[in-house]
Amino acid sequence: MRNNPRHAIGVFDSGVGGLTVVRALMERAPFENIIYFGDTARVPYGVKSVETIARYATQIAEFLLQQDVKLLIIACNTMAAVANHVVKELSPVPVLDVIDAGARSAVAGTKEKRIGVIGTLATINSNAYARAIHQYDPSIKIFSQACPLFVPLVEEGWLDHKVTRLTAQEYLRPVLAEHIDALVLGCTHYPLLKALIKDITGPKVNLIDSAESMADITASLLTEKNLRSFDINQPQHQFYVTDLPLRFQGIAERFLGRALPRVEHIKW
Repeated sequence: MRNNPRHAIGVFDSGVGGLTVVRALMERAPFENIIYFGDTARVPYGVKSVETIARYATQIAEFLLQQDVKLLIIACNTMAAVANHVVKELSPVPVLDVIDAGARSAVAGTKEKRIGVIGTLATINSNAYARAIHQYDPSIKIFSQACPLFVPLVEEGWLDHKVTRLTAQEYLRPVLAEHIDALVLGCTHYPLLKALIKDITGPKVNLIDSAESMADITASLLTEKNLRSFDINQPQHQFYVTDLPLRFQGIAERFLGRALPRVEHIKW
């Protein structure tokens, strides 16, 4: 029986980036049990083929469905861009993804109808954000920029390092030259660079954090389907990775701002 409010939300990502979604969920829906899966052995996804990403996404979704989750969240923009339909086809529970969440917020957050999108090569090349945004408002102009160095810089912990700042300035220059008034952080690692990016974009550009949007949409969906948990007991948070957990644990605790329970290693 999958419509049990006490069942967990399944969140998955190619590595650690989706933990920004988990953090937002913990704040927005504090009684929810969460199972997180990070495919740390096969990260990065941003440079892999569509077929490979779809195969990995299917494998992870099937694993989480075996845990009787009540909802699946694709917290990886790259997976959401190229494998969303595959996951939806196999899932008996609702599937949400960060691209749709970010697109909704971006449309609400622009007045000039000029939106920038930054993300991995795979996300940008897929044109998924442009398609998602245009579903809500076809008149919006979109300016995209791949930022492949941001993920390794975040995972290195260089959130306000001069190298990161110089890299961000280079990446953002052509997008800002288009006089955008909203910028979608189209990778779940990027919210950790929000302060630095805001320094560069200035106050006139609205930063769209899809992790926060995802948490709001999730809470609304759970309420609508009578799946919200109000169990006052301590919620269970489980973490699974496909590579050795030690490095994941260190980065994850920085992402979440709290100590993690034991991380399980899944051998595939």
